[in-house]
Amino acid sequence: MKGFKEFLMRGNLIDLAVAFILGASFNTVVTAFTKIIMDLIGLIGGQPDFNQVTIGSVNVGQFLTALVSFVIMAAVLYFGVVRPYQFVKEKLTKPAEPAGPSTDELLTQIRDLLAKN
Repeated sequence: MKGFKEFLMRGNLIDLAVAFILGASFNTVVTAFTKIIMDLIGLIGGQPDFNQVTIGSVNVGQFLTALVSFVIMAAVLYFGVVRPYQFVKEKLTKPAEPAGPSTDELLTQIRDLLAKN
């Protein structure tokens, strides 16, 4: 029972559960925004519903509608989450300090100074 308790209280499991719950709730936000974009496209060029498109006797319209929704959702996530996150991450990380001379270089400098004296 102790091992099971440790497994449940492990930080990674809690972090994963929180991420899963936030991801599920974020899905509704992205889906709603995607619907807004689809509605705007509908205002400009007619309703973007490809459900009736067929190739021969195969209905590919539902796939095309899902594909357009996926591309819009991916764009929303990239430009609304990933890019701002990368921008903030770059601003918050400090550039690496230039490396000093190596041990061999320091010893060479000491040798040269001693040789001059």
